Amino acid sequence: MSKQFFSKLSQNYIEVLEDNEYYDITIEVGEDPNVKIFRAHMIILCYRSPFLRRILASKKMNNDGTLVHIKFPNISPEIFQIILKYVYGGIISLNEKEPSEILRVLTTADQLCLQEIVDYLQEYLINNEFEWMEQHFGLVYQIGFQSNSLLEIQNFCTNCMTKSPQKIFKSFDFTLLSEKSLISLIKRDDLQMKEIEVWEYVLKWGLEKNSTLLPDPTTWSDDDFKTMENTLQHCLPLVRFFSISSEDFFKKVRPYKKLLKHQLYEELLESYLNPNSVPSDNILPPRDLYLPYEFKLLLRGTRDGFTPKKFHELCDNILSTVTFIKIKGSEEIIGGYNPLKWKTPHDDDVEWGETKDSFIFSFKNKDNFKDSILSHVDDASNALFYHNRFGPTFGNDDFDMYANEGNDKEYDYFGCKQRSYEKKIRDIEGVFSMEDYEVFQIIRKND
Repeated sequence: MSKQFFSKLSQNYIEVLEDNEYYDITIEVGEDPNVKIFRAHMIILCYRSPFLRRILASKKMNNDGTLVHIKFPNISPEIFQIILKYVYGGIISLNEKEPSEILRVLTTADQLCLQEIVDYLQEYLINNEFEWMEQHFGLVYQIGFQSNSLLEIQNFCTNCMTKSPQKIFKSFDFTLLSEKSLISLIKRDDLQMKEIEVWEYVLKWGLEKNSTLLPDPTTWSDDDFKTMENTLQHCLPLVRFFSISSEDFFKKVRPYKKLLKHQLYEELLESYLNPNSVPSDNILPPRDLYLPYEFKLLLRGTRDGFTPKKFHELCDNILSTVTFIKIKGSEEIIGGYNPLKWKTPHDDDVEWGETKDSFIFSFKNKDNFKDSILSHVDDASNALFYHNRFGPTFGNDDFDMYANEGNDKEYDYFGCKQRSYEKKIRDIEGVFSMEDYEVFQIIRKND
């Protein structure tokens, strides 16, 4: 049987560190005016730090009794004090330490090859300072990839770039990213940002690399534009300028037109001035649209039937639903969003649903979304209509579908007339024929 008394051993070694006798080495850390000299013991340092062992291997006490003296100007006295306490006593205290200071302790521990504390501090930062690390991603990334030992920090950075690339741009110091890292971000199809924001962040990164340039491009000379173009030469082809609105292009891209290739700029101008223009084949497509929601199918007419009764059975008492109707004999789709619940009044009773958040919409065809219409509710008190013989109905005739003969009969009326919503969603008001319809529940994803 054995009993280990590590706490007492740790305490004794801390006392050795604090004792002013028996030391055989002095270590000078920091730079003026923040410099401090620590007394230490070569044998302890050699066995606790492979790095210090290599440094001290060639140094011995001189015959005249002069102590070995080494310097680490890149380590602050405050950080080295924390490291020495770990080296001697196996103690690391992070109470009230800022994440930036903990990160400096980590880099110093890595420099001194103290792998045990390196592993601990990486895990501590990721588990306890995740948000801070996201906000200071540039610094974390820069430090993490300076050493092969910081694998957990590197994995953290890689995961952030994979799962939440947009957060990196919004970090306080994203301009610290290398060109390679910036390119890996802006080339992503799933980058969840407006393209004009991507452009603005690319410019910000370029300005940081050319600190002599003023932010206002009207002050730039031709040489300044050339300098910035050279800085961004690998980034500019990855910005999807054709996904930028005409207003943003005019205000935020046009002033930098000298950065863009002449052909690209001319094609951009044509796309804004001529709606029938076709860009060249090498234009990058818009980024994938990410929706933080999933759509759960509640009803499909061709599967479940076209009766009000079936609609209410499958869709009543469910929040946040969207309805799509395919117009017969065309590619046109109309629909509406109900943030409330559908319900069935008793007998032939009528009820109205009041909300300012519902809307109706239409798409003329799948290839041209420029002609789509979005119409928000104008009369919130008549936003939704509830009746046992009606299906999903919006406003006072704005979007109607019902069965004249009873709720167990198929719908025999479909119509649109602009009344309670701000715009009409069909060019021809009145009745139409329906090919199919679907109702989905909108559910927020767990990010």
